[in-house]
Order: sequence, then C-alpha cells, then structure tokens
Amino acid sequence: MWSFFSRDPSKDFPFDVGEPIPGLEDKSVWSLHKAKKKGSGEEVSVFVFDVKNGSETQLDVAKAAVKRLKTLRHPSILTYLDSLESEKVLYMATEYVEPLETHLTQLSKEGHQRELYLAWGIFQITRALSFLNNDGNLRHNNVCMSSVFVNSAGEWKLGGLEYVAGASEGTGLPIKILPVLEKYDAPEKCDSSKQRFVTKCSTDMWGLGCLIWEAFNGPLPQQAQLKDLGNIPKQLSTVYCELVGANPSSRPNPADIITRCRKLGGYFKNDLVDTLLFLEEIQIKDKGEKNRFFSAITPQLDNFPENVCRHKILPQLITAFEYGDAGSVVLMPMFKLGRLLDEPDYQKKVVPCVVKLFTSTDRATRIRLLQQLEHFIGHLQAATVNDQIFPQVAHGFMDTNPTIREQTVKSVIHLAPKLNYNNLNVEVLRHFARLQSKDDQGGIRTNTTVCLGKIAQHLHPQIRQKVLISAFIRAMRDPFPPARSAGVLALAATQQYFLLSEVAVRILPALCQLTVDPEKSVRDNVFRTIKGFLGKLEKVSEDPSLRESMEADVHTATPSLSNAAATWAGWAVTAVTSKFYRSQSDTVKSITPVASKTLSKPGSLEQPSSSSISTTTSSVTSMTSLEQEESKGAESVSDYDETWDTENWGEMDTPASPPSTASEPKSLLPGTKEKKGTDGWDMEEWGSLEEDLAAESGQGEGWGTTDFVPVEDTAGTKSVNTYNWGDGTKEESANRTQSWEDTEWEPLEETGGASSRLEEARKKREERKLQRQKELEARRATRLTGGPMKLGTKKI
Repeated sequence: MWSFFSRDPSKDFPFDVGEPIPGLEDKSVWSLHKAKKKGSGEEVSVFVFDVKNGSETQLDVAKAAVKRLKTLRHPSILTYLDSLESEKVLYMATEYVEPLETHLTQLSKEGHQRELYLAWGIFQITRALSFLNNDGNLRHNNVCMSSVFVNSAGEWKLGGLEYVAGASEGTGLPIKILPVLEKYDAPEKCDSSKQRFVTKCSTDMWGLGCLIWEAFNGPLPQQAQLKDLGNIPKQLSTVYCELVGANPSSRPNPADIITRCRKLGGYFKNDLVDTLLFLEEIQIKDKGEKNRFFSAITPQLDNFPENVCRHKILPQLITAFEYGDAGSVVLMPMFKLGRLLDEPDYQKKVVPCVVKLFTSTDRATRIRLLQQLEHFIGHLQAATVNDQIFPQVAHGFMDTNPTIREQTVKSVIHLAPKLNYNNLNVEVLRHFARLQSKDDQGGIRTNTTVCLGKIAQHLHPQIRQKVLISAFIRAMRDPFPPARSAGVLALAATQQYFLLSEVAVRILPALCQLTVDPEKSVRDNVFRTIKGFLGKLEKVSEDPSLRESMEADVHTATPSLSNAAATWAGWAVTAVTSKFYRSQSDTVKSITPVASKTLSKPGSLEQPSSSSISTTTSSVTSMTSLEQEESKGAESVSDYDETWDTENWGEMDTPASPPSTASEPKSLLPGTKEKKGTDGWDMEEWGSLEEDLAAESGQGEGWGTTDFVPVEDTAGTKSVNTYNWGDGTKEESANRTQSWEDTEWEPLEETGGASSRLEEARKKREERKLQRQKELEARRATRLTGGPMKLGTKKI
C-alpha cells in the first residue's frame, strides 16, 4: 500500500521525454526536450521545469504558463497537448517545435524564399497578438525571439505565456524573473509619466518591433540597437518605426498592421502568404476560385520553403481533393509536391488518392491523370497497377473522345513495365489491334504504332515475334503519311527482334512497296531501313557464324544492350522512341462536336466528309514538320530519348486548313482512291496494296466526336496469339469476312509464283471490287433518300 503512494507519477505521463533541444538555456524558466508519444511514436515537444532546483516564484510563473496555454486555442499560438506536475518536475507537452532562433540559422542567409518565409512568420505572430489583444483582451508582455517557436510545417507559434495578464489589470508591467529578458521591456516601464498613455496593445507592439529586428538582424544585444534598421526591408521600415516609437499611444493596433500590410504592395502581400491564407479558408471558397488558385499555384511552389510545401501545403491539397470539390486541377501541384515525400509517406498519403482518382468518370480528371502518370507511376506497386488502375485505364481505349484515346495509348509506355502477362500481352494488344486498323484519327493510329515499338522490349518473346511484323506492315499501308513513317521507323527500331528469314521473306518485300510512296520523307526512311536490313543479310551471308548474335534477342525476355546488330538502326531507335505524333486532339482540351450538315454534292463525288475534315489535318502540314524531324533523326545515333513531348511527328499545333479534294490524293498510296469516311473499316482488304479504299465511303457526313460509341468487347475474344495483324500477302483477302472476331489473323504464305494462280487471284479480286462497288452505290442511294445511317444498324 505504501509503495502505491510512493510511486513516481511521472511514469504515468503518456510521453517518453528525450534529449534536450538547445536555444532556451538562459531565456526561459523551461528547458525544451524532444519526446514521443507512447504507443504511436508521434513526435512531440515537452517543456520541462525542474521543481527541485527552481525557485517558488519560477514555479508560479511556469504554472501560470500551463494554465494560459490550456485555455488558448489559435492557429498561431502553441498547441497544448498535456501536462503533469509532481514533486520533482513539471511537464508541459505541445506539438513538435524548435526555437525560432535555431530554425532561422538553418535557413539560407538570403534569397527570395527567405524573404517570403519571414513575411509569413511575422504575419502569424501579428495575427496571434491581434487575437490576444483584441479578442482575448489580454497582454502577452513577453514578445521576443525566445518566445516564438516553429513547428514541422514551418509555422511560427507564439509561446512564452509566463507573463500574460489581463488588459484591465492596470498599466503596470510585470517584473521579468530572468535578467536577459529586461532588454525587451518597453521604455515606459521605467518612465512613470508615460504609463498613463499605455494601451492594451502598446507593450506587445514594442515586443513585436523587437522580434522584427531580431528576425532580420539576429539576437538583440541591447535596446539601443533598435534605432539601427539594419537588414529590415524598406516595405516594413515605416511600420517598424511606429512599433518602436517612444510614445505608447502612437503604436498601431496589430489588426491595423495586418490591414495595411495586406494591401497591394504591402509587406504581407506575397505569393506565400496569399497561398497559405487561401488554403486556410478553402472550405468557404467557390469552385471557380479554387480552380483559378490550383491552376496558378504549381509554378509558385519552387519559391516556397520545402518544409512548408511538404507539411502545410500538401496535406491541404489532399484534404481539398478528398473532402472538397477541387476536382482534377489539384493534381499537378499535388504530384509535384509528392516528390518531397519519402516512400512510406507517399504510399500512405498520395497513392490512395491516385487509386480513387482513376475511378472517376470525369474526363478532365482522367486526362490530367494520364498526362501526369510518369510523375507517380514509379511509386505504385505492380499489384495496384494491375488490379486497380489498369482496368480503369483500359476504358479509355474505347472512349468516344479522341483526346482520351490518345492519352490512354501514350500511358501504356509508363504502365508496361508493371503490367502482368495477360494485361500487357492480351488486353493491351487487343486494343492496339483495333485502334491501329479502325480508329478514324490518323494521329491515334500513328501513336499506336509508335507505342507498340516503345513497349516491344516488355512483350513476351513469342507474342512479340508473332505481332510486331504484322502490326508494323499494317501501319505501312495506312493512308495517313505519318502512320506509314511510324511503321517503317518501328521496324528499324525493333530489328533485333526479327529472325533473318522473316527479314528476307516478309519485311523487305513490304518495305520495297513503299519505295514509290508519294511522300518523300516516307521514301527516305524506307531506303535507309532497307539498306540496314540488307547490310545485316550481307554480313550473315559473308560470315554465317554471325547469325546467332544477330538473332540473340529474338527469344529473350530482356534484350541485350550490347547487341552489335542494333547499332545501325540507332537513328530509327531515336526517332520512334523519342517522339509521339501530336495529333489535333493533343492540342485541344476539349473536343467540340462538329455540327451535322448535308452535303450538296452527290455521294459519288469524291468530296471529303466533315468527319474526315474534323479528325484529320492536312498531310502537307504534317509532312513538312515530319521531314524536318527526320532530318534531325538521321544525324542522331543515340539511345532511347524519352523527351518525346518536346518535338513531335508532324507538328499540328499550328492551325491547318481542311484538306481539299485536290490535296487528298497526296496522302494515299499509289493506285488507291480517296478515302471518304469510316463506314467500311470492317470491310477493309488489308491483304492487297491494290485494293480500292473506296469501301470506306461517305457515311458519317457531319459526324462529331460524340457520335462515336465505344466498341464493345464481345464474348469469346481470341488470344492475341491467334490474331493476324495483316502481313500483306496477296491471298490474305480471299476469305475475309465482315466480322472482326471471325477474321483469321494467322499470316498466309505465298503459294508459289505460277502465273495461272496469280491471274486467277487477280480476276477474283476484280470481281469482288465490282461487287463491292455495286453494294456501296446501293447503300449511298438508300442513305440519300432515307437520311443518315445510324451506328448499330444492320449493314447491307
């Protein structure tokens, strides 16, 4: 029983007191210690007063400080957590802080960042004094550098409440126990004739002047030094002189100081103070104000102190996203500040927000997420990417908005290293096969080819061998010139994955057909690529032992960086991996549907539809920039260059006039007619270069982007192993059907060179062309009389 009463009560204190923090040795009755909360390990600070070695007066002052801190709650006043009094010691636990003097010595001595930060700190102390003097009707009586502390978020907190007294308790000033604090006493303390002019805030305003002097010039040696402004900025000098004036009644009220200095040109009017005040009041701001704020904050963050960004601004941004209507505009500053976090904090604070964002149906949010993917993909676990993020991203492949589809294709570059076998080798390639052949946007078809070349190293070797050649040859037959260039460059950039037999039998014949391409830039790339492939074949012909090293990467999951066979195509590697084609949808933030209109000319005339005008830009403009880009690529033999956003395949940022009928044939292959729409994608004969592309006739006159509906995945979709990506054999189209799923995707081999067989095949093609033309004429006539054909209706 007696052991119970003799038990040390300090053991019940819920904090483990650690090592002391220097800075308060002779300036306070307290000593400051680091501490951790028992159980959670949360860092706090504990002010310790040694009862045994302290005087009775000092103990009374310390108890008064605890009592005051318990009852005062303000964002700029030290946050009280707990306290404990025993016969030996008095503990007072607060949020984790350090003395202001210690903190300022760690800041850079000069620079814009320090200036902004000091303005924010002085503003906070002025605000705290306004609360005490005006709202609490109290006087602090001890304002100086030793009574101000800084927390982990860089916020200045007013402490040192040992001498707080009510404003109605007389004009006399308390006697400071510690002699070192007497230099901060106002001059009226020793001049009884001036005490009748003392106001409720005059004493604290003198102390605020002392604090301002010390913030810019260091610790105050003696009171006479206050006459020398030193490093105090000109903006603040007028207010400072009023604060340290000899007449107490002339010193301004802290509320008036805030009002004056917050005006345009005032000391408290800067980006950091504006930003932090807005975040404190964000709950009462309307959506328009929030959008403007978050759009403007990103470039300003570089001028803010790191601890303020990490512990003050970033938590506010996350809170604004989770519990407010900040929307997608908060993403850019949030991801930029997320880099300051260590990995455990990032996983805890940012990753849950990212996963939640990917479930959003808001298109603006999805686009911003996909654009910022590279900034946070490295922090995401593979399981999170495959189970929670990729299923949401995959919806973008079938979105009706071209911008969403294009950004989704580009995002695969960053997702590919973390995707599992099924998601990458089956799901992604299934969507790529459809986009490359059926998407009405030439830029998206081009970027699909570019992306496939960039992710080739991550594909399974068997899938890679089966898919790449067919996919790139298909791109080489695209009517859009940059798409053909992308196919050629992709073949050269991924040449280490092809067997030499495939080079001779499939790749070179397909490349030779483009040596007469109407676009010179395409022809230049083709000739360069052909020379490279022929060089490989010649080397192996001279020395067959090189064949093994040439094909070393064909069946390996991770390509060899030292493969000498890849060096000749360095120009193509740079071209295909450094730049995406920037389509029209990449330069606009929202797609405005094109108004429907009826063409006055008959459908049989080769008049481009409004769909093609709205979704395809001038090939002349595209190829001018493409030639410039390729001339640069020819000089470069560097490795993968990931700065593909700075330059692009065929710059489309400049406005281009809609292509006229006279310029359209320049974009088509020899022997083909003008493409007039998107109706006949499923009837396209990719097996022959001589097929009539008029099958894509003018349905969709006046289509807007909102008229497209997602292509639904039907049951029983085949594995990508069974897809035939269209290798260009002349008999491939013989058994072509209308259905995407029923199409045989395995490449068909040539059956010899007998002239009779070739003649028979040619006649069959001619018959099919005539039959198809008759069907299309009938459909045009029906459409002209019956109105525009709707998606989903049964085709003739």
